[in-house]
Amino acid sequence: MSQYIVTVIDTTGIQPYIFGSNRLRENIGASYLVAQATNNWVKHVLQQKFGENVYIPNCNQLEKRIENNNLDAELIYTGGGNAVRLFKDIDCAIRFTKILSKKVLREAPGLKIVVAHSEPFKWGNQLSKTIDSVIKKLEQKKREYNLSVPLLGLGVTASCLSTGLVAVDTSDRYSVPNTYLVSREIVEKLRSVDPKQGEPANKHLIKTIFADLDLGDYQVPYDVDDLGRNEGSSSYMAIVHADGNGMGDRFKDYGNESKSDREYVMRMRDLSEKLNQAGVNALKVVANKVIQLADGKLQEQFAITERDGEKYIPFRPIVYGGDDVTFVCDGRLGLTIAELYLNAFEAEKENIPDGKGLTACAGIAIVKTHYPFARAYQLSEALCRNAKNFVLDEKKRLKRSDFSAIDWHIAASGLLGSISDIRKREYKVTEGNLTMRPVYLHSERDWRNWADFSKVVSEFNTHPNWEGRRNKVVALREQLRQGSEKSQQFLQVYGLHKDYLPRFSAARTDDLHQSGWTDNPRKNERICAYFDAIEAMEFHVPLEEKNDGNLPSEN
Repeated sequence: MSQYIVTVIDTTGIQPYIFGSNRLRENIGASYLVAQATNNWVKHVLQQKFGENVYIPNCNQLEKRIENNNLDAELIYTGGGNAVRLFKDIDCAIRFTKILSKKVLREAPGLKIVVAHSEPFKWGNQLSKTIDSVIKKLEQKKREYNLSVPLLGLGVTASCLSTGLVAVDTSDRYSVPNTYLVSREIVEKLRSVDPKQGEPANKHLIKTIFADLDLGDYQVPYDVDDLGRNEGSSSYMAIVHADGNGMGDRFKDYGNESKSDREYVMRMRDLSEKLNQAGVNALKVVANKVIQLADGKLQEQFAITERDGEKYIPFRPIVYGGDDVTFVCDGRLGLTIAELYLNAFEAEKENIPDGKGLTACAGIAIVKTHYPFARAYQLSEALCRNAKNFVLDEKKRLKRSDFSAIDWHIAASGLLGSISDIRKREYKVTEGNLTMRPVYLHSERDWRNWADFSKVVSEFNTHPNWEGRRNKVVALREQLRQGSEKSQQFLQVYGLHKDYLPRFSAARTDDLHQSGWTDNPRKNERICAYFDAIEAMEFHVPLEEKNDGNLPSEN
């Protein structure tokens, strides 16, 4: 029986590499290079080195199998920033690794990859355990990774504005509107978005997400100013980071059900492809809705950016494919299109071969347009992690299955400390906790769900008791800070003691809409339901279709 080698390639330090810059163009280029290094370049090097004696799925080849066709290599799957391959021996694995490493060093300087090879194993029913052991080996190599200390230059060299490394060029040579010094790393990132170089990052995005959509005359933005910034007014952007729940365990469980190594290969390949397509399809739903909004086909009227004769949609995916997604948009859209993405991702469950549902968590950081992009991304990632911890706590408390959740933060000024520090400092008052976040995406039993929250925000914006009465809403927010007794007195003074506050339909008691506060069953504390809703009023754009009453009449 033949013996084979498993090789797994992964990236390390990927978040600083993609989001370490405060310039959106560089983030876009970095994300593209990461995707290339762990997907297209892997396939290219396999074909370059082994020619026809390799099998790569979805590359217009007749299906071949390493155990039957005496192949040098076979790609099992790529996804989630890593790639898993089979080689007939260690020499083939090492030759491949050398060529790929050299390509990454030359074309994606600054990107760090880690590679681990297995011991030779006999084909039969050992592949699953072999890959598990290689992944453990890979994680150990990541922990032991010796960070290189690059030469920052001599006294006569200038420094790159983004990385601090030795500058080799200026940004204006790569179609960037403003001029600054750039290192080799930034040069390659900017090449990926440069029209003079064919802007491969944008072409890949349009081919993946927008190919079946009618973009019309719209452009996908490269700069945060094109997301919806209005001259002379305060503008915000939203960074949304979403991640699927428990996908690592699902891959492992699905693979362990295999009865042979070939069945394992087919299962992993199928699950990876379908999960990747699920994330892409969900982003297509978001992109289509944003285009409809820009075209004026939804109820909400939304002004888009027009500059130098170009019109820009207020949405830009940065990391996409699979269950790990990051996109940036106009700050007013962050909450609603994050919710739209999660619902669209859940709807893809019918296409996932393991037969389980799809859930994910999202963190939304809403910050001033020129707030440091790298810090804003870190906040969105922390918020996503906060939502995941909420899911884990609720699963343990209620003994329930996975569900989707959302957490967000709206930063009207700077940020100091972690999200937990910010909430302790800014959202804790004498009576209890002013914030209800994170929230369920769906729940019929818990009032902390997105549908109820969204309905309450909409009522504050449209109900006759509150519409156009900004001063009254601000006054309510200040009374909520003082506690439930002051809030009830406020409602009496304004004659709202009959209607009270907008209702959360899933609330079990009346004290919530009568005082704004209720007991928190998760902790021994009181919690406010309406402070978050008031804070979100300017950052909640409903994406509803026009009904007959909105359509123009025919003459």
